[in-house]
Amino acid sequence: MSIEADDPQLRSATETVAQDWSSLQRYLATQGLQLSTTPAPRQFAGGFANLNYLVRIDGREAVLRRPPMGPLPPGAYDMGRESKILTRLHEQFPLAPRALHLCLDSGVLGAPFQITEYRRGVSFRDTLPPPLAGDAAVGARLGAMLIEVLAQLHRVDPEAVGLGDLGKPQGFLERAVEGWIKRAKLAVQGWATPRTTQLIDTLADWLREHRQPDGAPVLLHNDFKLDNVLLDAQTLVPVAVLDWDQGTRGDGLFDLATLLSYWSQADDPPAMRDMGQMPTAQPGFPTREQAALAYAEASGRDLSHFRFHRVLAQFKTAVIFQQLYARWVSGATQEARYATLGEMAEGLLEFALQIAQGRRF
Repeated sequence: MSIEADDPQLRSATETVAQDWSSLQRYLATQGLQLSTTPAPRQFAGGFANLNYLVRIDGREAVLRRPPMGPLPPGAYDMGRESKILTRLHEQFPLAPRALHLCLDSGVLGAPFQITEYRRGVSFRDTLPPPLAGDAAVGARLGAMLIEVLAQLHRVDPEAVGLGDLGKPQGFLERAVEGWIKRAKLAVQGWATPRTTQLIDTLADWLREHRQPDGAPVLLHNDFKLDNVLLDAQTLVPVAVLDWDQGTRGDGLFDLATLLSYWSQADDPPAMRDMGQMPTAQPGFPTREQAALAYAEASGRDLSHFRFHRVLAQFKTAVIFQQLYARWVSGATQEARYATLGEMAEGLLEFALQIAQGRRF
């Protein structure tokens, strides 16, 4: 695939969020790298957060990745962390692309950015394309693949890939509870409905009352879902796992719970279906409970207290959509798809409460 190709994985030239390619070209030249700007780099389609571009450097395709435009939540979109992970992880986890270059100077593009290896493949978000849509065998295969890839990642020894100092696994779940409660309250300042405020307070109390000790630390992706897995277009075999800027070490059950927070089912309430993150409500995909049991078998982890992890991860997902909606409210983005995310986030908080009450898995 070339940059000028008419490819559904890429935004059109008019839809691409432009960067200062001349500035980037000058900077890369100082690093001994030549960026081609004819044609201009194109942005990959999909996603609400980081901006990803297919670029050509020294005659070879690569991926440029930077945070979204405008003000950012504290600690989010960490290019340095992601580059550190991708510098070594591929040695034991071949699905991780290699890091090629990191620039922490915001003066080049307005924010830190990184350049990574480009892997050719397709990604699926809320639907499967014909003729895969509706094929139960394909759904079953993709569902099993997601669980196995996650279990493979969690088998990697962080020390063996030079990531033994990544993050702070001790107290990981405690910090996650308090951190996401704080982010929730910050994200809704100025626009929260009374029900949103009530849900945040109720879930905060539940999480604090039901918190669990950390399990044995593993490498976490922290945003693992189907559209972050590139697949071979012909065989559907995974060729890459993308988006590592939230990677850390911590309790593997939180990674599983994060995956399941995007895992919709046909009987879910509207917020889970409207989220449109994965096509798991289609025939063949396992249910969330079946997926969790498959992970437990693959990893040997005990799910006795998994409800806590589920509630925490579903709460986290709701807060992420609150943060995205706050970007719309503040004017940091004018993309119309952000306009309904506040209502969706409230629905996801409702769903998290149903999980806490034992009414949903």
